[in-house]
Amino acid sequence: MLVATSRGDMGRHRKHLATTLVLASALIATVAPALFPTQLEAQSQTAPTGIGPVLLAKAKSGDAVAQVSLGMMYEQGQGVPHDYVKAAFWFRKAAEQGNADAQDCLGYSYLHGQGVPQDYTQAAAWFRKASEQGIADAQGKLGVAYYSGLGVPRDYPEAAAWLRKAAEQGVAEAQYLLGDLYDKGQGVPQNYTQAAGWYSRAAEQGNAEAQYHLGDSYFGGHGVLQDYAEAYFWLDLAAAGKLAAAGKLDALLTEATAKYRDKAASHLTPAVLSREQERARQWFEAHQAKPQ
Repeated sequence: MLVATSRGDMGRHRKHLATTLVLASALIATVAPALFPTQLEAQSQTAPTGIGPVLLAKAKSGDAVAQVSLGMMYEQGQGVPHDYVKAAFWFRKAAEQGNADAQDCLGYSYLHGQGVPQDYTQAAAWFRKASEQGIADAQGKLGVAYYSGLGVPRDYPEAAAWLRKAAEQGVAEAQYLLGDLYDKGQGVPQNYTQAAGWYSRAAEQGNAEAQYHLGDSYFGGHGVLQDYAEAYFWLDLAAAGKLAAAGKLDALLTEATAKYRDKAASHLTPAVLSREQERARQWFEAHQAKPQ
């Protein structure tokens, strides 16, 4: 039986987060470098140090997998210097042949302005192409685009549809945001049980925002039985926020997290509090080698 309580102060402090992919609307430089320098084709005719001549030959002959491999090498600086322009060049070659991984990578290039002018509309268009081929990462990013209104009109039902596809494939950010939509009743019927369930899946992967909201759910008994020990555990993880890809919570949320973690702790006996602190320590120890 669920404990029906008001969200009270805790609810008022909750931030509507779009996290990692929601970017600030900063001014983009009015004069961007040309997308592909005229010398780029010529530069691609010889194998740079670190790129095997066979791989280059396959990429030049139109092999999309080889083109994606070259793009990744340039993007990550593997065996060659970092060069986002060349990375985008090879991603485009493969993407225009319908390679889904390349379409996802090219969307990422446009999203962050790496090797191409930053363009959210182009990013969303390429993410859609990759999403329609089942690429979970692209589905999550397309869902975030609709959630945030970046490159496409804001559309919560469409966001929920794409986020669900990614969430069901294990994308933590999508799981968190789908939980957020259920929590707020945006694009889906409001359902705290569904919200807590998706928060839990993302929280287990190290998503700090999901850990905070799952702790919130246990603290207030929203969608789960009220449980101050569970609330403390998840809020303690969120307050630490040390997993590499979970990112750091912003200052306001960090303050709120610590506040409600300490409130949860006030309901626990010293023995239970010690147990949950040790549980959190062990969780970090088990997850730090495989950040999400």
